[in-house]
Amino acid sequence: MTTKQLDNAIRRTISDNGPGIPESIKDKIFQPIFTTKPNGQGTGLELSLSYDIVKAHGVELKVNSTEGT
Repeated sequence: MTTKQLDNAIRRTISDNGPGIPESIKDKIFQPIFTTKPNGQGTGLELSLSYDIVKAHGVELKVNSTEGT
């Protein structure tokens, strides 16, 4: 994780070593109950709840991901 002070904001960047998010689902990952996991292995609520909490505090949340990297 890195943090950078901008003129009128702070940018926090979080990285992982996963396989990337396919373009076909990027617009769905913050929707409640959306998951790519098999039934019973994920609720699909984690990113949705995180997104709602972050937005409630006036923060912008963006995703940059390249599949296969």
